[in-house]
Amino acid sequence: MKVALLVDRSSFEKYARWEGTGWELIHMGNGVPEPEKVIATGADVIVADAITKVGPEIIDNMPGLKLVHSQGVAFNAIDTLAAKDAGIFVCNTAGENARPVAEQTVLLMLSLLKSFRHNEDMIYADRQMEAKMACFNEDQPELYGLKAGIVGYGAIGRILASILEAFGCELCYYDTRLADPNIDKIPFKPLEELFAECDIISLHVPVTPETENMVNSDTLKLFKRGAILINTARGELIDNEAVAQALISGQLGGFGADTLAPEPFIMSNPIISGLPEEVRRRVALSPHIAGITAGFFDRAFKRIKGNIEAIDRNEKPVCIVNGL
Repeated sequence: MKVALLVDRSSFEKYARWEGTGWELIHMGNGVPEPEKVIATGADVIVADAITKVGPEIIDNMPGLKLVHSQGVAFNAIDTLAAKDAGIFVCNTAGENARPVAEQTVLLMLSLLKSFRHNEDMIYADRQMEAKMACFNEDQPELYGLKAGIVGYGAIGRILASILEAFGCELCYYDTRLADPNIDKIPFKPLEELFAECDIISLHVPVTPETENMVNSDTLKLFKRGAILINTARGELIDNEAVAQALISGQLGGFGADTLAPEPFIMSNPIISGLPEEVRRRVALSPHIAGITAGFFDRAFKRIKGNIEAIDRNEKPVCIVNGL
């Protein structure tokens, strides 16, 4: 069994613990390797970072390929249709990063509500008392009592709900696959109602034709004015320019994200460089690190190893995302 690894080598060697498998492990290095180099491996399995493209130029030219496995939850960089047509399984590690992503989501919420970046900058500028006194004249909110809408009620959404419930938030959710008004005693809301009613909207859906740019200039008009938007899912879910303009107009009270499109992030993204400083204070960004924890890597590589073992036994793997 040949396994082409399109993932960070240091984290793989630290956490994978695949000794004794007898597999030939072919490290392709960090970054995006040339398709010809991947094809030349003749691999039975490709394990790819969630943002690494595995397109038809690879899939259609590797007749021995049996499995393409995302190291993460996202799989939109893998051509799932081409893989399905070729009879190749595409799998992900759904659920394995749920808790750390939920934790990062709450971190972004609190950072925005407490103006953390701006207040920290004021301290380093020797303006601590000025920052403190300003808080006496501002209506600084608490997370307690706010209404939070969770868009996508899978593993991450459910853990997030349990954390926000402990903070005392009022909760509701939307999910295209679920419409049970009594699930976990959290009410289901049609998306338009969720947008209109919630103080905080948190996105936790995969990128599909239906969800791409789901937050755009039209849907942002439905938001409760001054609402906070959090995106720890995928950058492709939002229209960058529309979000930037909504922040400038005040329609959005804040925006927190662990991921932006395109990735790697580019400085010309209007959310990064197109906002006045007074608006930039209402933005909190992290460099797509929410799921990168020791616990996640340990769980993810165990999942991937189990799926490769299943393929080796001519059995069906778990967490298939391309309908085979």
